[in-house]
Amino acid sequence: MTQQGNFGPSAGESQETAAPQPGSAEHATNPPASDMVEEGAPVDATADADGLSEADELGAARAALTERTGDLQRLQAEFLNYKRRVDRDRELVKENATYAVLAPMLDVLDNIDRARDAGELEGGFKGVAEQLERVVTGLGLTRFGTPGDEFDPRLHEALSHVGTSPDVSVVTAQHIAKSGYKIGDRVVRPAQVLVVDPEEPSATNEPNE
Repeated sequence: MTQQGNFGPSAGESQETAAPQPGSAEHATNPPASDMVEEGAPVDATADADGLSEADELGAARAALTERTGDLQRLQAEFLNYKRRVDRDRELVKENATYAVLAPMLDVLDNIDRARDAGELEGGFKGVAEQLERVVTGLGLTRFGTPGDEFDPRLHEALSHVGTSPDVSVVTAQHIAKSGYKIGDRVVRPAQVLVVDPEEPSATNEPNE
């Protein structure tokens, strides 16, 4: 009688199924778990080669823009301050140069005033005097000081007091000995004046009780 062959696993063989060998069809169909991405695991698709996300790069760009904007604003402020200083210094240099030229001419203008008051400003001399006055006025020199002005120690130099007057309520320039001159707001020479004081109110006698 013919003996039937045993087609089951032999006693020495393992009950476990042998793992598929690399390169086999089964290996290609079912790759190892280490080569598979776990389903549901988060994947940062925005990360770049340096490990920075797009949000990080945007934040860094915004910080750099803020810093550069601040630098630009500081530079603009410094430039405006520099421009103001240059303009102020230029104007001061111009004013000082004008002052240096006109200050020595005040005595000449005083002599013209005396000649005019004495009635001696006639003929060609009158024309020259008026032309000189127009020139110095064009350079910014202005005359001030008239009788009746309230005395101002910033603008007037009191040569003397000439008594009191009931017609004034404050110390007043009654006579102008020499006119004052200014260049802009800068006093070149104060007006030399004779001043009069207001009368003091008379004391009233209280009735006897």
